[in-house]
Amino acid sequence: MKRLQIILIALIALAGCAKKEGLQSNAVTGPNQTPVADTLSYLALGDSYTTGAYVTTPESYPYQLISSLNARSFQLANPVEIAKPGWTTDDLITAITVNGIGDTKFRFVTLLIGVNDEAQGLSQSNYKIKFRQLLSIAINFANGDAKRVFVLSIPDWGVTPFAKGHDSTIGPQISSFNDINKTAAQQAGANYLDITTVSKTMGTDTTLVANDGLHPSGKMYKKWVDLLGPLVAAQLKK
Repeated sequence: MKRLQIILIALIALAGCAKKEGLQSNAVTGPNQTPVADTLSYLALGDSYTTGAYVTTPESYPYQLISSLNARSFQLANPVEIAKPGWTTDDLITAITVNGIGDTKFRFVTLLIGVNDEAQGLSQSNYKIKFRQLLSIAINFANGDAKRVFVLSIPDWGVTPFAKGHDSTIGPQISSFNDINKTAAQQAGANYLDITTVSKTMGTDTTLVANDGLHPSGKMYKKWVDLLGPLVAAQLKK
């Protein structure tokens, strides 16, 4: 019963983020800008962890990643995001289908999805099927090059204050979902980054948690980018 209650509360919180985040809550986001010929494009696929729920747009990990890469002398446009709080793999697939970017190709793609599949009690067998489908879609957006796709593991929200000590239940389930996305990424030849390990530090450092007690703060997202940035930079140099 307690597990059911925390899932229901989590779903309400995740859904509520869409109202709070304004521009970030749109299915496809990215401020208008005038691209130049050598500007590199980036597509970010995901859920509230990608939109940066409860932090400002510049603090979200896709925008911090762009800033990090531009500081390395790359020239990247602001990310195109197909992401929204509360989305499961099924929701993301549907959103991609109707988003309107069609056959657009991107220099690289990030994919972080699955926490809501776990929180809503959806089956791991369904996640395995749908994640592989999303990974295939991501590779297509990267012009068929799996090395230009970066899969991020699902953070462990069980350690956050919001989870109220249910990590012994939530943590192992997150681990099982991550086994699925890691295997799929490796088999497809895509890049895989474990951010779950660093996410667990939210349990001992409240500055790494946003003011809702559940989502990462900008400081935590920076830790992700510190890991992800060098991987993407190495790929962009090829």
